Amino acid sequence: MSPGSLLKKISMFEALSIKDREELAQLLRYQTIKKGEILFRKGDEGTALYLIKSGRIRIVLKVRLEDEMTLAVLSDGDFFGEMSLLDGLPRSADASAHEDTELYVLNRTDFIRFLMHSEHAMKAILYTLSTRLRKTDDLLGETAFLNISSRLAKRLVELAETRGIHQAGSMHVELTLTQKELASLVGVSRESINKELKRWRARNLVATSRNRLIITDLAAIRKHVR
Repeated sequence: MSPGSLLKKISMFEALSIKDREELAQLLRYQTIKKGEILFRKGDEGTALYLIKSGRIRIVLKVRLEDEMTLAVLSDGDFFGEMSLLDGLPRSADASAHEDTELYVLNRTDFIRFLMHSEHAMKAILYTLSTRLRKTDDLLGETAFLNISSRLAKRLVELAETRGIHQAGSMHVELTLTQKELASLVGVSRESINKELKRWRARNLVATSRNRLIITDLAAIRKHVR
């Protein structure tokens, strides 16, 4: 995927003219990162916006010494790092490669200079930041007010819609992730997820195997979302 075509797929840049998009694409630099490598840690200086050409990046917040919450797993066409890109403040979370990943990187100085000459780009950035803040508010609300069953159901429905492999001729949806990863996405311990999945398996809502979860009754799981 070329830098220009990648920019075109990203919502925050879709309002740009072809000329502006081409100008912005020329400012990107290419970078690769291997699976498991850390791209940046919370507290690091924020100087760049990252666009994912291929692969997956995991955004993680440490909540206790040995526990963490996965805020997002981003993939092809996604972007991240825009907050530090605009305000220059330290990173608010860790970012690591969930698999071998190719990135395009936009330096803060170059990006600010570009925005100062593009009113359309500035408006698109403000809209995107507003949307992401709302998602963060939703996540905090889930943690405070929803029980584990509801939170797990909501996350599985989202994963089924965005990352699920729908088996031909079947209502089953397959997800590739470990219970530890799922626990991190929900914001609870692995033990809590294990207990909840055990109950769901007994009700034939899901089936599990090594690094794989199959949703066997997505309609029933949707009813758990409140």
